[in-house]
Amino acid sequence: MRLVQYLQNGKQCLGLELTEGGDIVNLNQADAKIPCDMRTFIECGEDIWKRAQSVSNRPYCLVHRDNVKLLAPITSCEKVLCIGMNYRDHCKEQNAQISDDPVVFNKFPSCITGPNDDLSYPGETEVLDWEAELAVVIGKQAKHVQVKDAMEYVFGFTVANDVTARDCMKKNGGQVLLGKARDQFCPLGPSVVTTDELGDPHNLRIKCKVNGVVKQNSNTNQLIHKTEQIVAHISRFITLKPGDVILTGSAPGVGYCRKPPESLEKGHIVEATIEKIGTIITKIV
Repeated sequence: MRLVQYLQNGKQCLGLELTEGGDIVNLNQADAKIPCDMRTFIECGEDIWKRAQSVSNRPYCLVHRDNVKLLAPITSCEKVLCIGMNYRDHCKEQNAQISDDPVVFNKFPSCITGPNDDLSYPGETEVLDWEAELAVVIGKQAKHVQVKDAMEYVFGFTVANDVTARDCMKKNGGQVLLGKARDQFCPLGPSVVTTDELGDPHNLRIKCKVNGVVKQNSNTNQLIHKTEQIVAHISRFITLKPGDVILTGSAPGVGYCRKPPESLEKGHIVEATIEKIGTIITKIV
């Protein structure tokens, strides 16, 4: 399934994309028992998921994409976690050592914005950067999960932009949080694609453009710690809940690694794309 959240006539709905970037089946109109928000839908489990699949062919519930406002596909999640330095080619461009275990930090649910929302340039930074990333959406509670079982706890995948204020990360002893976890610093979407629909998440083209120019161009096969390892590792320390989001790391080509370094300015447009999932577009205003 390709699931989206959207607003239509001021009402939030849960929908199913028929094709990538295509029109949407209003699942709430098709079946009143289906929740109108993604987190609740995921929490309800497989019986509700199967109901959604069963009504996907009801044409009278079809909504034209141009007539709705897409929201982030998951909101009000409990946690947004992130993995740093997790692409081999990104480590190589920085001559950085590969970590034995995933490097974990966090954003907040308040960072999440929609797939086409503008981002207000924060006044406390002068070096704003982009990071296109594959994001994992957790499907059921996970604690002390084994690597071999970890994919059973994954609901699906989406696209994220790990927006970063680089100069703020160099202050206060090099702490990460205030450079990563500000409001609007996690554009997400456009859909959550379930694991059965997506296939192998570790062989997808990932790309980022700024003002139409390609800045990042890699493949998720470059991930050092793959989804199974990430979920198992985090679950040793933190209980993962349905709807939690994990950003899996950035590919090479971010602004601060370019020669000379680049950063975002007001008016710039960032497009983050992952094969088989879709594109999120963020304008800096």
